[in-house]
Amino acid sequence: MDTSIKTLGELKKSGYKPVSVKEEIRRNLIKKLQKKETSFPGIIGYDDTVIPDTERALLSRHNILFLGLRGQAKTRMARQMTDLLDEFIPVVEGSEVNDDPFNPLSRYARDLIAEKGDKTPITWISREERYAEKLATPDVSVADLIGDIDPIKAANLKLSYADERAIHFGIIPRSNRSIFVINELPDLQARIQVALFNILQEGDIQIRGFKVRMPLDILFIFTANPEDYTNRGSIVTPLKDRIESQIITHYPKSVENSLLITEQEADIHDEQLAKVSISDMVKRLIEQVAFEARNSEYVDKKSGVSARLTIAAYENAVSSGERRAIINKEKETHVRIADLMSIIPAITGKIELVYEGEQEGPLQVAHNLLDKSIRTLFASYFPNPDSFKKKKQSQPVENPYRSVIQWFDKGNSLQLLQDISDKQYETSLNKVEGLKDMVKARFPQANNREALLLMEFVLHGLASYSLISKKVAENHTRFSDLLGTMMNFSMEDNDVTEEEDF
Repeated sequence: MDTSIKTLGELKKSGYKPVSVKEEIRRNLIKKLQKKETSFPGIIGYDDTVIPDTERALLSRHNILFLGLRGQAKTRMARQMTDLLDEFIPVVEGSEVNDDPFNPLSRYARDLIAEKGDKTPITWISREERYAEKLATPDVSVADLIGDIDPIKAANLKLSYADERAIHFGIIPRSNRSIFVINELPDLQARIQVALFNILQEGDIQIRGFKVRMPLDILFIFTANPEDYTNRGSIVTPLKDRIESQIITHYPKSVENSLLITEQEADIHDEQLAKVSISDMVKRLIEQVAFEARNSEYVDKKSGVSARLTIAAYENAVSSGERRAIINKEKETHVRIADLMSIIPAITGKIELVYEGEQEGPLQVAHNLLDKSIRTLFASYFPNPDSFKKKKQSQPVENPYRSVIQWFDKGNSLQLLQDISDKQYETSLNKVEGLKDMVKARFPQANNREALLLMEFVLHGLASYSLISKKVAENHTRFSDLLGTMMNFSMEDNDVTEEEDF
């Protein structure tokens, strides 16, 4: 549109024809689909589920309810719908409710057009100005959302309270011809939810005793957690009945998608990336923590585990490596397995525990989740230690971990301090007999830094399978023998039993 147009008469001559906001979004979405453009860029893991459902709802001109657990991009989906609006639309200049010059709603706009006719001044608003959002809280009132009588306005303009011009419009009328989002809808009191009935069904508002009918043009988007998630409230049934499309969101279904989301959202500065490298294995360990938490018996499944957990954990892990490099005056370093102890604060603050979890304590639950993550991924990189526990194998298989565990069986131990330099880190790991050879045999192409990380991973993995002992303190991790004679891996006789082998 030609935004240089400044009067109603010029707008008429331009051939401009107004359409409703839902029709406008539908029209622009059709263009994107025809061009095979992405409707919701940056939304990962919803290509075959949520995004097609949302596109169908928008094509149907529906108001939408996004229903899902926290951290599932519900609000982001709503905010991206502004990209489906026209770049600019004309409104009557000075209007509080974005009056369409061809179909004015407010008394102010009607009076102005009646007075000035084709000389009525108009202005243009951008798509960014046509988005409004309100977080539902128990203190939200009908006046906040819809409006009320403004005694100050009435006094200043010398109007009676019965005059329509004495109304102060709430956020919903001010969002006319826009997208309006209410987040956490169940938190809105039931009597406030009832006030939305008319707006959704008839498209007009009711303010106290005024005989005002303003057919608002709004696309409503609501977000909510499942009703059984919280005791704070629920969506009243008649309101749900008036919301045409309810779309169920979900967490990433694969670690790969979860990885993409974390890397996209994590706030890692270039100077951090230049100093600290983080391997794909460590990234996957971080993502696996969230997957383990979502299946944990200690974590409340109705609450969910937000994607914000892995984002914050990723940032903490990189910062842990950066801090160590600064302390040791090293130009560069990499994130170690031990650095994952630094993600504990990102875990404890983002999981809600059931009674059994509260008994364990959030700190212990976080450590358990991290250990489970290591155990789950360990078998993807190295032979599963459980496969060597079979009592009598027809063809005995050499246990690759034998020499490592025997080194600890002899009474040796290894202590890795949290902030030791890379040189000390390498020296410490090389003390464990057979550890480097085992890693090199499995990953011959690994460079020195990768080999050291894998060596550390082997120790944590063996501890997660209860083959060696691991004790985590505030600033170090100590590996040692686990119950001496039970861990004897001497294989002089290949027909030893499981008890003798372990």
